[in-house]
Amino acid sequence: MIAGVIAGALALAVAYFLGESQVDAAIALEEAHSHAAHGGGEEEELVSRTMQATGGLATALLVFGVAAGGIAALVFAYALGRIGKFGARATAALVAGAALLTVYVVPFLKYPANPPAVGDPDTIGKRTTLFFLMVALSVLLAVAAVIIGKRLAPSLGNWNASIAAAAGFVLVIGLAYAFLPSFDEVGKDFPATLLWKFRLSTLAVQTTFWAGFGLIFGYLTERLLASGNAADAPRVATPVG
Repeated sequence: MIAGVIAGALALAVAYFLGESQVDAAIALEEAHSHAAHGGGEEEELVSRTMQATGGLATALLVFGVAAGGIAALVFAYALGRIGKFGARATAALVAGAALLTVYVVPFLKYPANPPAVGDPDTIGKRTTLFFLMVALSVLLAVAAVIIGKRLAPSLGNWNASIAAAAGFVLVIGLAYAFLPSFDEVGKDFPATLLWKFRLSTLAVQTTFWAGFGLIFGYLTERLLASGNAADAPRVATPVG
């Protein structure tokens, strides 16, 4: 969880310096359209934009870091020694990479993040439900792929079994992409460059978080395991005189 907080702080820096400018630009477009549609009337802000971009963003990412770090630590504890002869750092990197892929990248490719002024408010509930459905499906299929790969390894070998399991994962995810509904709700006057930069910034935030977590958690865990092994090692008496 400490590693999650540190990784969350790294992601916060990326989100603030890379993503918030894109959000501000999208909000400006949204407000311009709202003023044109409602004759220039303004709605009172319940939470100021400054608070959203600082305290709100920090709270969200740090709380996410604590929660994600705790869950990833449980996955690491189960995976260490069970997915191959990997040390603590390598296992942490694999867990972090798998989390980035299954929890964010796979759902993102089907239902990418949208900035303000993009998306129909009437479909936000449906889009949110489908996004989390895609997350759950991606995680469950990744777990199934690992189990199938381990069962195929004795007959096919580790390399061929890994390829077969990965191919099965890609095939089923591809079918999910094809059959789950898609949404094309980007207005014709919304700048494509702004949308692209916003989505890249969200991807950069997640990549920073999981890369930072994998490196920091692997380092801390390796130190902890090394100190534990040293403490458990038998002491050899040294002759005196």
